[in-house]
Parts: sequence; structure tokens; C-alpha cells
Amino acid sequence: MLSIYQLKPRFQNLLRPLVQRLFDRGVTANQVTLSAAAVSVLIGLLLAFFPDHLWLFALIPLWMLLRMALNAVDGMLAREFGQQSTLGAYLNELCDVIADAALFLPFALLPGVSPVLVVLLVIAALISEYAGVMGPMVGASRRYDGPMGKSDRAFCFGVLGAGVATALLPLSWINPILAIITALLLYTLYNRVRQGLAQAASPTVE
Repeated sequence: MLSIYQLKPRFQNLLRPLVQRLFDRGVTANQVTLSAAAVSVLIGLLLAFFPDHLWLFALIPLWMLLRMALNAVDGMLAREFGQQSTLGAYLNELCDVIADAALFLPFALLPGVSPVLVVLLVIAALISEYAGVMGPMVGASRRYDGPMGKSDRAFCFGVLGAGVATALLPLSWINPILAIITALLLYTLYNRVRQGLAQAASPTVE
């Protein structure tokens, strides 16, 4: 299933010189992971306290781009510089869902936007990521199947944030868009379970 996640190898190649410099300066993967989560929570709190200042939602697309880069950086530091750890695995998964929730939930405070839809979307995102994490538990790999994986969600909410901040996106359009994203998340959940079962049943695991 097509997903922005499939572009990750090319993105990593662009970031490799930066990752080398960070490593040379003593920066660790866990520090990058925690920093990205902390900034996401701070931005989410800022938007939650000032939802009437719509221009602040421009922070969403700007931060989403930087956050995707940081997510790639922490993974490369861990894999390519011997920083993989059990704690890092926990932080990687937990910080991602915490950051998503922090950045998505403020949209529920916009006029005319359904809080129920936003909460359902956040729950669907959480469960779809949990389905991906369950892959190794059933003898498969960690599943990143789309069509609404982490990178895809970042792109969608980046576009939503830019649309809200610039007033180019009517607020009345947000509910239908959220419903579509939620439907795609449910399909992502199904896809990850299906692919995980298929991989676990095959003779070899990726």
C-alpha cells in the first residue's frame, strides 16, 4: 500500500551528513527522541491555550517537517552508530503517539470542528500504531504499512494546519477531512494486521 514512509530511504540519505555531525558532538538518539516529543507537547499546549489565534496553526506544518527529520535522525543514530537500546525502543514508540496526540487534539477546539471526530482519529492512530508494534509479538516484523502511517498523518495535519493558518481552508471542510483520515487509519489498522499475519505465516520474516 502506497505510503510516504516508502520515501524514507531517500530522506535518510539527505540527512546522513547532519547525523554524522550530531554524533561527533555527542548527541544521542534518545535525546533527539525526547526533544522532539517535548517540543510537540509544548506546541500542542500553545495551540490549546490560544485556539482563537488561528495563525499559530502555521506551527503545525513547520514543526511536522522538522519532526519527520528528527524522527529519521534518531533512527539513524540508533542503527548506524550503535545506540540501539531497549529504552530507546520504548521511547521511540511512546513519544510518537504522545506527540501525535498533542499536535492533533488542538484541532478539536476550532469553531465548528467535532471534538468527537478528533478524539476518534487520535484513538484510531494509537491503535494502528499498536497494531504495527504487535508484529514482532506474532513472529513478524514491525509493520509500517499504509495508507495512513505516521509520515502520512504528519503530511495531512501539516496541510490542515497550513490551511487553517492562512484561512485558505474553510473550517467547515475540516470535519469531512478528519472523517476521511479516520477511515484511512482504520484501513491501515486492517492492513497492518493482515500483512503481519501473512508475514508470520510465511517461512521467512523480513
